[in-house]
Amino acid sequence: MWRFLFELEAKVAVTQNANRVDDEHEGDLPLDSVHAYQVTQQWIVMHQSNVWRPPTDVFELLDRLVVMVEIGGMRDGEFNVSLQDHRLVIRGIRRRTVRDRTAFHQMEVRYGEFRTVVNLPWAVDRSRVIATYKDGFLRVELPRASKQSAHIVNVDVDGTHGSDE
Repeated sequence: MWRFLFELEAKVAVTQNANRVDDEHEGDLPLDSVHAYQVTQQWIVMHQSNVWRPPTDVFELLDRLVVMVEIGGMRDGEFNVSLQDHRLVIRGIRRRTVRDRTAFHQMEVRYGEFRTVVNLPWAVDRSRVIATYKDGFLRVELPRASKQSAHIVNVDVDGTHGSDE
């Protein structure tokens, strides 16, 4: 959905009128000074996405990060949970079922495509990630990866390392 905003900025250059008769008309522009108005136009184009962000809580336990996302009314296959580098991405589509000739009096529940992204503060043990959906809440548990030890690499200088001369 594209929304166009029109911004009009008017700069008025008021010139002193030497023929002014009295102070009552101070600030009035003489008829022959129509060009004293300088109008500048700018178009600003903004893209408004229909993707909405569900309410999301993120909290830390002793050994894991827990992400709770409120997305009621979902079924299996309507949302996707993925880990990309140090980010958890949850996306999906909540579909509205509407009967013919429905007249809405109030609409607050969001439908359509949703997406939420959580930046992870540490590396995650991907093999132990648990995701459960129950009572309208998606809970994702992200265990902290074990400390990675430094790996020391021997450096081959001038190709002489390991050669029999």
